[in-house]
Amino acid sequence: MLAALPASLAVAAAAFASTASAHIAFWSPAMYGFNVTDQTFSYDNRPQVPLYNMTFDQWWFHGHIGYPPNPGDFYELKAGGEVDAILSCDKGATVYYNSSQGRVSGDVGYGSNSPCPGAPMSEYHTTGFDDLKGCALAIAYKSDVNDVQPDDFVIFSVNQTCVWEMHTKFQVPNLPACPEEGCHCAWFWIHSIDSGSEQIYMNGFKCKVTGDVGTQPLGKPAVPRRCGADPDNGRPDPTPGNCTIGAKLPMYWYQREGNNMFEDTYHAPYYDDLYGFHDGAQTDIFQDGVIASLAGSGAGSGPTSTPVASSATAVTSAAQTTPTQAPPASSSPNAPASSVTPSSSATISSSTAVSSTFTHPDTTFISSTPVPTSIATSADISVSISASIDIGAVVGSSISTSSAPAETRKCKPRPAGSAPAVNKRKHARHLSGLRHSL
Repeated sequence: MLAALPASLAVAAAAFASTASAHIAFWSPAMYGFNVTDQTFSYDNRPQVPLYNMTFDQWWFHGHIGYPPNPGDFYELKAGGEVDAILSCDKGATVYYNSSQGRVSGDVGYGSNSPCPGAPMSEYHTTGFDDLKGCALAIAYKSDVNDVQPDDFVIFSVNQTCVWEMHTKFQVPNLPACPEEGCHCAWFWIHSIDSGSEQIYMNGFKCKVTGDVGTQPLGKPAVPRRCGADPDNGRPDPTPGNCTIGAKLPMYWYQREGNNMFEDTYHAPYYDDLYGFHDGAQTDIFQDGVIASLAGSGAGSGPTSTPVASSATAVTSAAQTTPTQAPPASSSPNAPASSVTPSSSATISSSTAVSSTFTHPDTTFISSTPVPTSIATSADISVSISASIDIGAVVGSSISTSSAPAETRKCKPRPAGSAPAVNKRKHARHLSGLRHSL
């Protein structure tokens, strides 16, 4: 690829490829943290650095709320149209290169539509096109970023072939207009477990809905549920009755606090059919999120047939193993109080048996709830959920923490019976510690 470029650009591209760290960010002047560098924080907190094992304040909006866009900068969403998101390993590879750290010179994107020009696919966490797991855009109809809570976001668009190209298209449903001061949006991504560590990505930005806006308000979002075909875990057929239909929340996973998903290291949640996210505009967001089989939809089988029932179930399942007490809470700020709990949209009978969920193996995130010391490795353990499960305490929990994310977690052995991840961790695990030397 570099050979096709002019000599000067090839040199610049080679320098970029060899010195820029991996990972991806959504880039726009409307984003929070647009000009954050690896020197801004006491740890590398550039927008493209992944998020894992962090406190709420560290991962929420990537910890960039104090670095807002300039007044009047909005990312425009044309109702019923399409937007072109710029996803890249480094701002220096995008149209915004002139404001990047080191001010990499050269043509926009070095003549490439790759998210990481000149770099291998492992830099953006995939082993190939068939290993892509999708990314998503979400919107919250609140103008003050300090008022936005995790349960305010609704996923409105998904691109299942993300991340593959720098310029990534997202279809926009007929969204209603934002308040005069604008809305808040965010980009979310969880990559395949086969090429990199367990982590999430989140970049927040100011946004406005333009064009022929809709008039129907969005529904109350609920937690997505594992319901698609999952042949790697012995589930060749989808279980649509276990899907969350209607408005769905983003998936907050693998953090010290604020999680709404509790899948373990080797069963990451994805923005694709596995969790009920179809490709393109999410046109069902105008109804409240609810479990399909409990909404009288008649879609497929009930919730007993899925390997991952819900994050609420994961907490219940975890409580039935041998616990250890979580450390005492610190004085660090809590996550905002949850306004929507995953069980608020649908009630599951206390007599309903649900297949065992994949639980988070090695991160303590509940300050007052016992945490298991062992992980269930069978997908057939059954648990019972009460008629009303409130895990708002999970989002509101806090624990003692340092100013920077922990970087000493060890990878867990892959549970017996799960499909092997041949390419798992074939490159450096903690790339977030790398520095940009351009």
